[in-house]
Amino acid sequence: MPTSSLPPSAGVAPAASPQGDVFLRVRQVLARVPISRSTLWRRVHEGSFPRPLKLSARVTVWRSGDVDQWMSNQR
Repeated sequence: MPTSSLPPSAGVAPAASPQGDVFLRVRQVLARVPISRSTLWRRVHEGSFPRPLKLSARVTVWRSGDVDQWMSNQR
């Protein structure tokens, strides 16, 4: 059976946390928030954007509730 050439995250729904939040990968965060990748990381380091969770060495996620709350506070 041939393997798919799609990236592992393509077409896969985001995982949910025990609190009911959805975990968002960096691409999904950037789709919601109109800033660049470098601005996102700068704001994380400055403390002006929610800190992500490290699920593994190569997997970083944000809780959707944290991102939604940050967005509502920007208005």
